[in-house]
Amino acid sequence: MTHDDRRAAPGRAARPVPPGLLDALAAQNACRAPSPARDAHLAALAAGAPAVVTGQQVGLFLGPLFTLYKAASAVRVAQALAAESGRPVVPVFWLQTEDHDLPELASIRIGRPQGEPLTLSLPADAAGRRSVAHAVLPFEVGGQLDALRAELAHLPHGAAHAERLARHYRPGAGWAEAFAGVLAELFADEGLLLLDPRDPAIAALAAPVHARALREAAPLAAALAARAAELERAGRAVQVPIRAGAPLSFFHPHGAAGPRYRLEPEGDAFRTAGGGTRHSLAELLAALEADPRAFSSSALLRPIVQDTLLPTAAYVGGPAEVAYFEQLPPLYAAFGMTMPRVVPRARFRVVDEKTGALLDRLGLAPADAERPEAELLARLAGGADVARDAAEIEGALTGPFDAALGALAPRLLAAGPGLDTALEKTAASVRGSVEKLAAKYRAALLHRDAARVEELRRVQRMLHPGGAPQERVFGLATFASCWGDRAFVARLLDAIDPFDSTLKDLR
Repeated sequence: MTHDDRRAAPGRAARPVPPGLLDALAAQNACRAPSPARDAHLAALAAGAPAVVTGQQVGLFLGPLFTLYKAASAVRVAQALAAESGRPVVPVFWLQTEDHDLPELASIRIGRPQGEPLTLSLPADAAGRRSVAHAVLPFEVGGQLDALRAELAHLPHGAAHAERLARHYRPGAGWAEAFAGVLAELFADEGLLLLDPRDPAIAALAAPVHARALREAAPLAAALAARAAELERAGRAVQVPIRAGAPLSFFHPHGAAGPRYRLEPEGDAFRTAGGGTRHSLAELLAALEADPRAFSSSALLRPIVQDTLLPTAAYVGGPAEVAYFEQLPPLYAAFGMTMPRVVPRARFRVVDEKTGALLDRLGLAPADAERPEAELLARLAGGADVARDAAEIEGALTGPFDAALGALAPRLLAAGPGLDTALEKTAASVRGSVEKLAAKYRAALLHRDAARVEELRRVQRMLHPGGAPQERVFGLATFASCWGDRAFVARLLDAIDPFDSTLKDLR
């Protein structure tokens, strides 16, 4: 966003929210940790203040680190827009409780500076297809908390962080309730508002969007398909596939708490995906009127629902979300709405004290963890000398062979046809075998300092685990237990430049 955009965006978006939404938000947030800042933000929304919105699935123990980065980014973007426009701007976290992929939410990995990550997971029904808003934590969550306590016990703030999680992640508590409870505590000072769209009052306000998505399914899908083709011609990725004639709403044929299905066009009606029941448009609209929670949003419709309900000045998203917002201009146009500014979230690589000490000892920067192990070992072990040694071995073996083969070649070729091909194959085979031997020798030289190899692997396990960005793999626990969870949030907020999403190191 340019400076002019940042100054103007709040004014363009500002409008009072529907009274029903304000009442539902107030009721939802009244169940959270007390926060005068949150109360002030509710009052600001009632007076027409715009919002900066972000959101995420409600994962176990807050899910991957990037969830926290999104929340912190929304707070900082809202603060920056408020400072530049001179008017209140409210940060809102949209709890993505309509999603049904519970197995994706039910597992988290905890970084271990001294070893492989610890995986914590809960049983989850992959076939249930129920929105997570209607799922509760199983009794096994107690055992996973015990495992986490034991893992964090040696860290300065481990017990306090585990206790905060245990207050909310209890057997029988809702997944969304637990997630929102922890997040609200961590951002109480900043007044982050949390919104659950499966609230009956909020679902009723979203019903007109779903009704239109049903009535205009074919033209909306056609407009989105045309946009997708345009992006593909430009060499851009299309994150969300478009299904011809299919509505953008999911249907819960057995009620709000039952499984949800995509709808597929079938003549002048629709059928639930996978060969399910056939429903006329009139039947679907009647089901929507009877219970608005019988429908829920797809990835492409959710922003429309969100911005129908909220005066969104900016949306903070991860890389995939930023990409799929590029698909949405025709959908916003069809609904007569202006797209909010899309701001990429902050990105961090967190370096704990032990990992930082290893980096210093090895003479590496945090970004080096993303380089291949062999490349880093070559740098640490004097790669030029190792390569020269391996080349000498290779030359010592192939040199005499090449000389002998060259001397014998006339005699071999004179024996008859076909020997030229056999000669070439033999030479290539011997050279290939020698090259493999030299490569193994080089690798052995690089790995012979077992202590150095293990130190490097520990660095990579913590900073680029399994070859993936740290923020997409690890949860909060290790880092919250080192610095304190609220202190870690404060550190994040201080480090965020609201409109700079380049990867930063946090030490």
